[in-house]
Amino acid sequence: MSTAVSSGNKTQTSAIVITALALFSMFFGAGNLIFPPMLAVQAGENFWPAILGFLTTGALLPVLAVVAIALSGSNVRDLAQRAGSLFGVVFPVLAYLSIGAFYALPRTGAVSFEVAITPVFGWDSTLTAAIFNIVFFGIALALSWNPTRITDTLGKFLTPALVILLVVMIGMALFTMTNQHYTPNEDYASSAYPAGVLEGYLTMDSIAALAFSIVVIASLRNKGFAEGKPLVRSTILAGLGASILLALIYVGLGLIGRAMPEATQYDSGAPLLADAALQLMGRPGQTVFALIVVLACLTTAIGLITSTAEYFSQQFAGSYHTWATIFAVASAVMATQGLDFVIAIAGPVIGFLYPPAIALIFVTLIEPLFRRRTRLRWGFFLPIWVAVIWSLISTFISLGWAADALTPLVAWSPMQGFDLGWLLPTAVAFAIGVAIDLAKPHAPLEIGTQRTVEGETLEEAEANLA
Repeated sequence: MSTAVSSGNKTQTSAIVITALALFSMFFGAGNLIFPPMLAVQAGENFWPAILGFLTTGALLPVLAVVAIALSGSNVRDLAQRAGSLFGVVFPVLAYLSIGAFYALPRTGAVSFEVAITPVFGWDSTLTAAIFNIVFFGIALALSWNPTRITDTLGKFLTPALVILLVVMIGMALFTMTNQHYTPNEDYASSAYPAGVLEGYLTMDSIAALAFSIVVIASLRNKGFAEGKPLVRSTILAGLGASILLALIYVGLGLIGRAMPEATQYDSGAPLLADAALQLMGRPGQTVFALIVVLACLTTAIGLITSTAEYFSQQFAGSYHTWATIFAVASAVMATQGLDFVIAIAGPVIGFLYPPAIALIFVTLIEPLFRRRTRLRWGFFLPIWVAVIWSLISTFISLGWAADALTPLVAWSPMQGFDLGWLLPTAVAFAIGVAIDLAKPHAPLEIGTQRTVEGETLEEAEANLA
């Protein structure tokens, strides 16, 4: 094992900072750039409650997912299986597809083309988009064929360059532009915070965090952090660092959108941000910014291809290289259709996944409070399946499938109008499940059978943490 952290607190802190920057770059690769500026324009005078809602699902939930994985010692597949074998198979597959070929992966190519290539070169035809995405995902596939030292490359080189450039652009906007006064659109006029929460869903960072956390844990372990409490603490700190940096960048990008003159003429955050870079830094600055965007998106694409291909090659037939090629080709095809097409395809899947994903995160975070008395079984099963069923009904309604028959089943719940009606029934199901678990005196005997990702029992892991 590496002894990278054995020389003292300074080296240990450096390792955590580099890991936090790497985790930030895994999250911040594509849509993270384009959502905050447009949110600011659409929210208008209600910017602050809207951006706080966005940060709830775009920055806070990802770090909670990292904390949940770190505390549990399990990966997303193992956690999902605690809600039943069906959920244990279907949820991880949909989660990896949503951060892979269904949405996040093609989004890296689409954002690179719209934010970087089109403003600099003026190319905006389907043919040029196709050529760019073939090259983009071809390079990503080649670099994913046998990836090495991606975490250090991200944390030491690419992420600092990206952050510095963004800080310069945000700083110039704050000092040279004046806030515009836009009227909030219908979604943000009376319910800015819930609307921001729903917009934050589209970053996909909360679901991605469930998969990326194990990569972070493995990286810190290789840097010499001891198993148990030191590794858990360092993972949590890295997650917090990435979350704070995400939040600061999101607010800064939102402030650019808020100050951009005539911003209501834009129908996407991509051209808005590209024009802002041109106004603030001129042609050379826009070119450098475009290069950083492409590199950031490319590195994110490499990480997504690697993680999804590894998962599918382990769980299903086919080699890693076969799955990596499938995901790269599918993403190139989808990305060529543009951002609107990607978001339209992914929207229903994302909307369906988030309620059970959030339920899974919070139940995992809360379980340690009960672990000395019982290991949650029904406390896992009931709330997650209530979230699944409620989310499925809501998704069908949004698609217009049997909406008249299904709407009365969910319309009674508070905040259903904001697609958050699942919160109350899921919380009630959790309380009922915990009550059932606490009523079983034999439940604590089962604790030692749960294994962590390293193969140790929970009793052994708790001993290490003590």
